[in-house]
Amino acid sequence: MRIGILTGGGDVPGLNSAIKAATIRLLDAGHEMVGIRRGWYGLLHFNMDDEASTQTMTMKLDRNTVRTIDRTGGTFLHTSRTNPANVKAKDVPEFLKHATVFASGLSDRYDFTAHVLSVLKFLGIDALITIGGDDTLSYSLHLCKAGFPVVAIPKTMDNDVRGTDYCIGFSTAITRSLDFIHNMRTCTGSHERIAVIELFGRNSGETSLVASYLGNVDRCLISEVPFDVEKLCDYLVADKKSNPSNYAMLVVSEGAAPSNGNIIERGEADAYGHRKLGGIGDYVSEQIKRLTGEHTMYQNVAYLMRSGAPDALDVMVSSNFGTLAADLVLQNDTGRMVALQAGRYTSVPLTEVGGGPRPLDVAELYDAEQYRPRVRNVTNKPMFLY
Repeated sequence: MRIGILTGGGDVPGLNSAIKAATIRLLDAGHEMVGIRRGWYGLLHFNMDDEASTQTMTMKLDRNTVRTIDRTGGTFLHTSRTNPANVKAKDVPEFLKHATVFASGLSDRYDFTAHVLSVLKFLGIDALITIGGDDTLSYSLHLCKAGFPVVAIPKTMDNDVRGTDYCIGFSTAITRSLDFIHNMRTCTGSHERIAVIELFGRNSGETSLVASYLGNVDRCLISEVPFDVEKLCDYLVADKKSNPSNYAMLVVSEGAAPSNGNIIERGEADAYGHRKLGGIGDYVSEQIKRLTGEHTMYQNVAYLMRSGAPDALDVMVSSNFGTLAADLVLQNDTGRMVALQAGRYTSVPLTEVGGGPRPLDVAELYDAEQYRPRVRNVTNKPMFLY
C-alpha cells in the first residue's frame, strides 16, 4: 500500500513523534509512506497538470527522513487551517477556478472534495492518516463519508476532542503554562501587583482550569462561564491583601467573556468560521486598574504554550497513537480515530468527532461563583480531568 499522512490546524508538540511512529510501523510492514505538506491545503492546491506540485505538496517518508524529527516540536510537514469543503472564492486556487462547485448554496463558498479525491487517486494513496483537532478531523470525517479510507489521530492543546480522554499536545501545554505561572510569581510578588496571565482556549477552558488548579492560582476565568468584572476585582483585591507577599494571580482563557459583553475577536474568519482571539486578558487588566487602582502585570502566553519540544508524556502518547493508527491501516480498519480511554489505548468510530468539541464538566471542576478551580470529586475522574 501507499499511505499518506498529514497534520492540520494549530501545531502542538508531539506531532512529529506521531508521524515518525506511524511511518516506521508501516515501512516495517513493507508499505510506502507519503507526507502531505501543509495539511488539507496541500491537497487542495495540488495541480495534477503541474509536475512541481509533487515536490511542493508531498514528501516521500523513509527512515532517514523521520530519523530525528521527534526531537523537536511543531510539524515538519507544516500545517494550515484549510477546509476543502468550504473554500472562499478569493482562496480558490487559480487552476481550479474553472471547476468551482457551490457548497451549501452560498455563492462565495466552494466544495472541492471531488478534487481532493482525484488528487489522492492521482498520487496512488490507498489510505490517509490525519492528525488534528476538531476542525481537521471534521473534514477527515467528511472525506471518510465520501468513501476514502481514513484513520485519525486527535491533537489539540485544548484536549476537547470527543471520544478520547487525551489529545496530543495537552500535557506540554499544561507544563509550559504551569512554568509561566510560577515564574510570573517572582515579578508579581516583587512589585506587589496583580498578575493577569492569558492562555489559549477558544471554546474550552480546560487548559486554563487545569493549569490554575495545579498552580494554585487565586482566580481563573474560563471560556464556559461569563464573569462579572466588579465581583472579580473584589476577589482579587482581597486575595492580594491576604497574601503575606501582597500579590495575586489570575489566569484567563482567551475565550472568556464578561457577563455584559462578548469574547474579543479580530481579523477575518478562517475556513472553519473561527476568528482570532486574544486580548481579553488585557481588557481585564485595564478594568482591574480602573476599578481598584491596583497595578497589574499582564502576560499573554499565547503561542509559547505550544512551542518547543514535547514533554515525555506527549512523546509517549503521540508515538503510541502513531503506531496504533498504522496498525488500524494495516488491519484495513479505517473510519476510526485512535484514542485513550480509562488509561488504555483504543479506537473509536470517526463519527464521534461529529458532535463538535467535548464540553468541560464545569459543575464538577469549577466554582462559577468564586471564579476558581474546584474539583469536587476525583474518584473515577479521567487522569487529566474534564
